[in-house]
Amino acid sequence: MTRKLFIYSTLVFWIMVAGFGMTQVFWTPDDAGVVQARETIITPAELAGHATPEDCWMAIRGVVHDVSAYLPEHPSRPDIVLPWCGKESTEAYETKMKGRPHTPYADELLAKYRIGMLGKAP
Repeated sequence: MTRKLFIYSTLVFWIMVAGFGMTQVFWTPDDAGVVQARETIITPAELAGHATPEDCWMAIRGVVHDVSAYLPEHPSRPDIVLPWCGKESTEAYETKMKGRPHTPYADELLAKYRIGMLGKAP
């Protein structure tokens, strides 16, 4: 009896695994036919024009973020962030200039402020 139970449960397990694998073949996401809009390209010169506390853009990992609204909510003093407004700030973001990375929550929060990709100067 135990042997039959083992064989049947193993068979059911592999049938389920195959079924889940097949969903990838036959299932397409709802947005598969949707064409993505082109993302805004922001030049370094344009980025540099947004270097004030009221208008603070930062490029982190090639992505430009408008963090102006977030500065007053930043856990540390805004003075720590302000020198990086209008600049490529990946190293500052990833190390906090103290060798400590930001948390995964900070990465999630940062995504909300994304406005475009950093392009090359013409």
